[in-house]
Amino acid sequence: MTKQTGEQKEIVRDVMHDFKEGDLKSASGRKVRSRKQAVAIALHEAGTSTQESPADNRRNLRRTRQTRGSEGPTREELYEEARRKGVSGRSRMSKAELSRALGH
Repeated sequence: MTKQTGEQKEIVRDVMHDFKEGDLKSASGRKVRSRKQAVAIALHEAGTSTQESPADNRRNLRRTRQTRGSEGPTREELYEEARRKGVSGRSRMSKAELSRALGH
């Protein structure tokens, strides 16, 4: 079994915290009540499951990074900053484009 990276440990910790708070839901939308199921979900999201291939684990970790990495300023906040700085074409830009234009 390979060691978990710090990022993977944090993902597992966050998922288990959600379980303990009663906020963890399964794919079907039902509340997770089993600790074993919560651990399985945590390992799946962190990409450290021993039940899946290494390629599947990498894909799962990539997906988790995308959903958890969406923190930061909102599009509206970026838009306001772009307006203050006078960025042209800002009204048609997506959040990612605004972020690039502002150098974030």
